[in-house]
Amino acid sequence: MRSTDRLDNHLPEITQWRRDIHRHPELGYEVQRTAGFVADKLRSFGLDEVVEGIGRTGVVGIIKGREQGSGKVIGLRADMDALPILEDSGADWSSETPGLMHACGHDGHTAMLLGAARSLADSRDFDGTVVVIFQPAEEGGGGGLAMVEDGLMDRFGIQEVYGLHNMPNLPVGEFAIRPGPMMACADEFDIVVRGRGGHAAMPHVCIDPVVVASHIVLALQSIVSRGVKPTDSLVVSVTTLEVEGAAYNVIPQSVHMRGTLRAFDETVRSTARQRIIDIATRTADAFEAVAEVDYRDGYPPTVNHAEQTDFAMEVVSKVVGPGKVDPERLPIMGAEDFSYMLNERPGAFIFMGNGKSANLHHPQYDFNDEAIRFGCQYWLTLVSESMPVSVS
Repeated sequence: MRSTDRLDNHLPEITQWRRDIHRHPELGYEVQRTAGFVADKLRSFGLDEVVEGIGRTGVVGIIKGREQGSGKVIGLRADMDALPILEDSGADWSSETPGLMHACGHDGHTAMLLGAARSLADSRDFDGTVVVIFQPAEEGGGGGLAMVEDGLMDRFGIQEVYGLHNMPNLPVGEFAIRPGPMMACADEFDIVVRGRGGHAAMPHVCIDPVVVASHIVLALQSIVSRGVKPTDSLVVSVTTLEVEGAAYNVIPQSVHMRGTLRAFDETVRSTARQRIIDIATRTADAFEAVAEVDYRDGYPPTVNHAEQTDFAMEVVSKVVGPGKVDPERLPIMGAEDFSYMLNERPGAFIFMGNGKSANLHHPQYDFNDEAIRFGCQYWLTLVSESMPVSVS
């Protein structure tokens, strides 16, 4: 029996796994319960090897096909961590940890890859080796990078790597993918403007950092409109302004600004990074103030490889039929640390429909269990099409 044929029998249990993980959300690298749950399941499926502690709390499972003539090794990745959000979904399986919830569907991603691993281990109906990757700390912690730096690709001989994420309001049974940039980088910056405080009725003896910060905020917008080509995608957003002290009659000593930069292209990213630094420091200097800039590179852009993207689209057509891939929803300015894995090996990242639902990172979001079948089938078909067994 092929691995895809076994799936229907497993779906109710996979759904229960998903809901159990949802009830017990964990943050960042502190996913000990979830990682333990995953490792225990993988061992119960009879995998050839289960390794814990890759990238601190990541789990890797090895499944060898009944044929090994191809020598091919592919990696399939799911993320495990939740978010610091108070859940308001009303689901029977809502979070039992106040202030934490699976608001991005990582519970579904983990359950679907577990379901696929079970079917693959049962059938072994492929020629090569599958490496299932369960990653911690996608939500800002860089768990993908931690696993790569811990030797993920070389230690397990991974030649190609694939990732999957749900997408709210894309119909269940549909997918979204494109070659090239899929998601943006996610850089952060802090700017502290230091002036000279004093009485608000005597501004002439002060250097008002609020005025200086206001000019910087407006000037930063020129990076997008005048600093890069009109055809280049770029977002520069100042998201907070905080002053030292708070009174109607006091000009503060300093203003602290925070913001983010999003881009798909590394040249655009580098240019915009330098412009942020130059605009902040030179604008402040013009007002006889001082600006200190702390710019931090975040996740790099998520860029799909052309050959593997074409292959993923072929897989989708076999799973749900033609015309079920919507490239018009992409790219998006969100970020994803699967980018670190794609920078190491060729592969592709794909979105899968979650149906009509609250958006990602919303307190009312919930992963759609009707999508589990399609996620599992995608993984199983990707393996069977990538590593077909010989016909006797």
